[in-house]
Amino acid sequence: QVQLVESGGGSVQPGGSLRLSCAASGIKFSFYAMGWYRQAPGKQRDLVAVLTSGGSTNVADSVKGRFTISRDNAKSTVYLQMNSLKSEDTAVYFCYAEMRVGTSSVKYWGQGTQVTVSS
Repeated sequence: QVQLVESGGGSVQPGGSLRLSCAASGIKFSFYAMGWYRQAPGKQRDLVAVLTSGGSTNVADSVKGRFTISRDNAKSTVYLQMNSLKSEDTAVYFCYAEMRVGTSSVKYWGQGTQVTVSS
C-alpha cells in the first residue's frame, strides 16, 4: 500500500519560514520524481516544485528564490523549505510521487497539509 504522509504545515507570519516533509512508503522511492502542488480556496491545484529521480528540479516562478525542494532517498522523504512566505502562499500543499511507465505515468498523492500565512 502506497502512502505519502505530509507534515510541517501550520500558520506563520509574512516573511516567516516553514519546512514541509513528505514521507513515502510502499514505493521504490529513488525511482520516483517527487514534488509538491498547492491549492488555494477556489483555485486550481498548481505545481510548486518537483525533483526528479535524476536530481533535476523545476520550481514555479512564483516561489523561485524562496522555496527549495530536496530529497533524502535513504529516508524516503522529500522536503520543501519555504522562506520569505507571503500571504499568497496560503494553500493546502500536496506531496506527490510520479514514475513514468512507457507513455503513461503512475502518480500518488498525499492527503495535503495546510499552510496559512497571515499577520
